[in-house]
Amino acid sequence: MDRRTFLRAGAALSALTAFKTPAAIKPNAMKTAYISHTACLKHEMTANHPERPARMLAIERALQSAGLLHKLAQYEAPLASKAVLARAHSEAYIDWIFSQSPKTGLVQLDADTAMNEHSLEATLRASGAAIKGVDLVMTGQMQVAFCNTRPPGHHAGRASSAGFCIFNHVAVAALHAIAHYGLTSVAIADFDVHHGNGTEDIFHDDPRVMQCSSFRHPYYPYSGADSGNDHIINTPLAAGSNGAALRKVVNEQWLPALARHKPQLLIISAGFDAHQEDSMGGLKWIEEDYRWVTEVLKLVAEQHAEGRIVSVLEGGYALDALGRSATAHINTLMAHR
Repeated sequence: MDRRTFLRAGAALSALTAFKTPAAIKPNAMKTAYISHTACLKHEMTANHPERPARMLAIERALQSAGLLHKLAQYEAPLASKAVLARAHSEAYIDWIFSQSPKTGLVQLDADTAMNEHSLEATLRASGAAIKGVDLVMTGQMQVAFCNTRPPGHHAGRASSAGFCIFNHVAVAALHAIAHYGLTSVAIADFDVHHGNGTEDIFHDDPRVMQCSSFRHPYYPYSGADSGNDHIINTPLAAGSNGAALRKVVNEQWLPALARHKPQLLIISAGFDAHQEDSMGGLKWIEEDYRWVTEVLKLVAEQHAEGRIVSVLEGGYALDALGRSATAHINTLMAHR
């Protein structure tokens, strides 16, 4: 499936408390990677499932409508190998996932996650995209990267699938950066409406990786409120919280922790299901909130990580809101002062 067919298918950080975006920003076309693969369109759990191929297409259409798609350096996602996956997941779990891949029909992995005959390739491509993003930014070919892939990953633990997730792409990417490039400090910022419990499971006892996770609580997966430590920064939000609540926890909790951690690479679990139009979320964020948090995270990356950011799509199920929010996020990643 070529690109046209793909499109047609869908027809001092404490000072940031008063943070505002600089007025003059320009798109940095040659330093922003967009990584995807048409194999990720073929993974389906049921015809009407909210985690559906149209999510990727909604982002691509919105970027095209905004005049941004052609300004991105586009890459195909490679397949992640078992050896790379094994840094984040147990070998027994990886082998089990491979063994469950059906020739036809669906195989249910857990109450929320299923595989069809294309799902294994899709999730391997999604992890491969995150790895490709790390390679591009760590070698200086790109400044930032956005991975438009599916299925999502942040609920997948070391030995478990969950919440539509099979492999944990941001965890695989973080451990690739540590193993391949010798980094000693990586940060994962997760602003999905659901707690990134799989990411926490993998890194709870690994202080090389800081996770800052904002999420609605109590809500699926009903975790995160009491599980933090010095490098797991959980900031639960009550149902109905708006962008002001996001700004408060980022300024008061995320930024001081990130300043201590001094990440050499910033990875984003970019979930857009906290948008007020997303019925699966229950928070009240708007596009401006995603633009704001992206700009703040860019400043963190500029201070500590030479501006290196890899962003990976997680949730977001209201298609129009997803397209607009992801475009605000990507446009902000592209901007330079």
